[in-house]
Amino acid sequence: MKNKVLLIFTGGTISMGESVGNTLAPLNSEQVLACIPELNHLDVEISSISFSPLIDSSDIMPENWVNICEIIEKNYYKYDGFVVLHGTDTMSYSASAVSFMLENLSKPVIFTGSQLPVGVFRSDAKENLITAIEIAAAKDDNGKAMIQEVCLYFEDQLFRGNRTTKRNAEEFDAFTSFNYHPLAKVGVHIKYFPKYCHFNTENLPLKISKKIDNNIAILKLFPGINKNVLESVLNIKNLKAVVIETYGAGNASSCDWLKELLNSANERGIILFSVTQCRAGSVEMGRYETSVNLLEAGVLSGYDITTEAAVTKLMFLLGKYSDIDEVKRNLKISLCGEMTK
Repeated sequence: MKNKVLLIFTGGTISMGESVGNTLAPLNSEQVLACIPELNHLDVEISSISFSPLIDSSDIMPENWVNICEIIEKNYYKYDGFVVLHGTDTMSYSASAVSFMLENLSKPVIFTGSQLPVGVFRSDAKENLITAIEIAAAKDDNGKAMIQEVCLYFEDQLFRGNRTTKRNAEEFDAFTSFNYHPLAKVGVHIKYFPKYCHFNTENLPLKISKKIDNNIAILKLFPGINKNVLESVLNIKNLKAVVIETYGAGNASSCDWLKELLNSANERGIILFSVTQCRAGSVEMGRYETSVNLLEAGVLSGYDITTEAAVTKLMFLLGKYSDIDEVKRNLKISLCGEMTK
């Protein structure tokens, strides 16, 4: 019996093709699949569901993450794996969000896309989609899924979804995982690295959290940041949390007004979560004197979490818990491999 994979078309470059006048226009799922006749030779039963209308990844919103999760929930026991076709610009956000929302996942959910439309000569869409389907259908000798988490496949590497960042707007290897080893590398063969993979060993049933709270902000520190800017951000109406992109290992200016404003926000119940501006490495609060003020102001360490995962983890936790202390407790825990403490 063939393994079954469900393709979830959300939109993005991979779902585009040339129309009359050589302009790019969205293709439906049948048209996309027709551009890749090699799929007919895979020993996999492929079905598809499309968003209607398809959505450019720049327009992806939390409700679309809920839609993806609901499709997976509804079809979870019908298929062996899932492939989500998605635009590249916000794919790391979506993969991160879905990784938190799909609790106790024991089947592969593989996000993929392309830098060039599927209907364009020299497109990378064909290889990305074929390999993503192969990975979504792969099982070990015991019949267990080789991958049991939300991942992102691009070019020749499979990454944990909530560890990824889009690193390049033009090259085919557009994504990387700066702080975590790939889960698989693809060449002549697909080489998996099980020691880096997460497995649902407790065999708990799938649980989906659908409530997302987006009352958060991102604040990137820079030399000369104005006090009024920080005040404005921290006084946004209904603000519940701020992801602070700090310098290096979690450092910031030691000026008094910065500490005072952050401390005041913390006392008002606003969660302050520090991530490093560096592409690789980790926040280590207290390592340098310039991070002591942040610690004293109640800023929490995000360790080596990406900004994309920090944002979506906060949205997920704020939607799930009304108790701020419970949100803070879970921020310090790696829920699905999103950070290394």
